[in-house]
Amino acid sequence: MKVSKKQQFHTHVGVINHKDVVGKEYGSTIKTNKGKYIYLLEPTIHDYIMKSQRSTQIVYPKDLGYIAARTGLQSGQKVVEIGTGSGSLTTFLASIVNPRGHVYTFDVDPNFMEIARKNIEKAGVAKYVTMEKLDIKSVKKVPITDADIVVVDLGDPWSVVPQARKMLKGSGAFVAICPTMNQLEKLATVLNENDFYDIECTEQIVRTIEAREGKTRHSFRSIGHTTYVAFARKVSSPRAFKNRLLPKEEIEVVESTE
Repeated sequence: MKVSKKQQFHTHVGVINHKDVVGKEYGSTIKTNKGKYIYLLEPTIHDYIMKSQRSTQIVYPKDLGYIAARTGLQSGQKVVEIGTGSGSLTTFLASIVNPRGHVYTFDVDPNFMEIARKNIEKAGVAKYVTMEKLDIKSVKKVPITDADIVVVDLGDPWSVVPQARKMLKGSGAFVAICPTMNQLEKLATVLNENDFYDIECTEQIVRTIEAREGKTRHSFRSIGHTTYVAFARKVSSPRAFKNRLLPKEEIEVVESTE
């Protein structure tokens, strides 16, 4: 929430008067009316995402971190997102590609887009995001080309694989959020048919540890399965090579910096 001198925040440990917070440095403490101490911490992207207004299921930080590492997400990149949803993934992507990069996100539901817009603005990354109401499945000409990464968060991600290929630069990364294994299976088949390689399907599980002297144990609460994530890279295989349909073990991936 935004702090205003005339407001109060009621919590289970007492009332926090906003006027007591104004002017304080991050890391300092204030006391509630019940005598409990509250620490003032600067919000991170993790906080903005977990506290965002939700119209759809969000992509959790545990998945976001691996997406960033697996795709090589960095400042200055051009990223396309198909399926804005609540904007949690959009917010994360924009927080990394700024200030020189940009995120172009597309959705077909204006209600979802309005909620996403509020979440993105609240996180302070709106200037690095362009949001447009557009059905990528039906476009004859893709709106973006030479993208570094295309991220898809749809119920049928395979339906936009040909369009994603047109939007990506060579070796660009494709990412899809898939709640079920059936989606992964169908998507992987279509990715192979559309000349993508380095296909990987993952599930990220985070297990929290309660670390206390003499009684460290696993936490009773944890975030288990949230989604599956599929990754792939755009390649251009010779026609004769593609017609051979070589098994995966006969194909070698070479990482080049040239």
